[in-house]
Amino acid sequence: MPALRPPGPSARSAVAPFRVMEILAEVERLRAAGRDVVSLCAGEPSGGAPRVVAEAAARVHARNEGLGYTPALGIEPLRRAVAGHCARWYGLDVPAAQVAITTGASGALVLAFLAAFDVGDRVAVCRPGYPAYRNTLAALGAEVVELDCGPATGFRPTPALLDAAVAARGPLHGLVVAGPANPTGTVLEPAELAALAAWCAEHGTRLISDEIYHGIVHARPAGGDGPYRGTSAWEHDRSAVVINSFSKYWGMTGWRLGWALLPPDLVGAVDALAGNVSLCPPAAAQHAAVEAFTPEAYAEADRAVEQFARSRDLLLDALPALGWGESAPPDGAFYLYADLGRQLERHGSSLEWCRRLLEAEAVAVVPGLDFDAVHGHRTVRLSLAAGPDRVAEALTRILRFQSRP
Repeated sequence: MPALRPPGPSARSAVAPFRVMEILAEVERLRAAGRDVVSLCAGEPSGGAPRVVAEAAARVHARNEGLGYTPALGIEPLRRAVAGHCARWYGLDVPAAQVAITTGASGALVLAFLAAFDVGDRVAVCRPGYPAYRNTLAALGAEVVELDCGPATGFRPTPALLDAAVAARGPLHGLVVAGPANPTGTVLEPAELAALAAWCAEHGTRLISDEIYHGIVHARPAGGDGPYRGTSAWEHDRSAVVINSFSKYWGMTGWRLGWALLPPDLVGAVDALAGNVSLCPPAAAQHAAVEAFTPEAYAEADRAVEQFARSRDLLLDALPALGWGESAPPDGAFYLYADLGRQLERHGSSLEWCRRLLEAEAVAVVPGLDFDAVHGHRTVRLSLAAGPDRVAEALTRILRFQSRP
């Protein structure tokens, strides 16, 4: 009897690769060969964790205590600290019992999707948008509904787009939004998020709000005054799931630590899932991250945001010389998402433009195909997280590349 082969890769694993990771691998190859590569690819702040957080981590490791498994939803001091942060930034009264500490925002998204949606549920996401929303939902068996959020809507989702999606195919079980958004940097105004939350409440649709770039906002809403960090979905809808992380504002990408604010009906489900999926978030990172909510850490993070704003100004000033087409308004995060315009006549697609730029000038930029399978062949995303000096150098090289015959 012939030996039977085990089944091959599952159908659920057939998701599109994240091209930015392929480009980063090429960046490493070129650097190993001695090239000075300026990478505007990854959304990874260059400054790292605030000093007080890093020092706390050193103390935790030096004592070698408290590094075993923690509760599945995180240690109580950190859950209380997150609740205090929500009160400080948004004026929200958040019970610590409704805070789940997770293995990064990515872990929070997986747990939220598993807890909130069944196989076959229809969940809307924005296009262009962060590809992990679409790919993770598809891998979990959801039907992904893409909302075409282009220049006509300011790259933002609207109730009208949701109405059209329902009219075309039927009810939506979920909606995933982000503000500031990746890759566009667009910020949902308070009234816009309120309108989306009201639509979801009226239609029985679960709102998932990714707020990982809160704190990195460069434009204040009309009529606002004082510092603006972003508007949380929980200011409008306590049945929503709010996702956040220490990765962006605090620059702690590799610490793999995030959180979710959970409505009461999902707390037990997420607790059970978390205990099975990851047991617990990284213990040392949890103990150190309590220090992220100190005045010293906030001040250091705000100084990093000022550098993102400087990089943004450099890029906006250079746009006329670059001669590209329409771009999304980069009001938050640290990205610029733009149509290449006339450059497409010479290079054919954003992917080819990025390949030739990397080879000729050692500047790494992400083509828009990761974020938009329909129009992404025309667009690129530039990350400003590398800092003003590297962004300025990249712009010099890009202009030189584009001026070649």
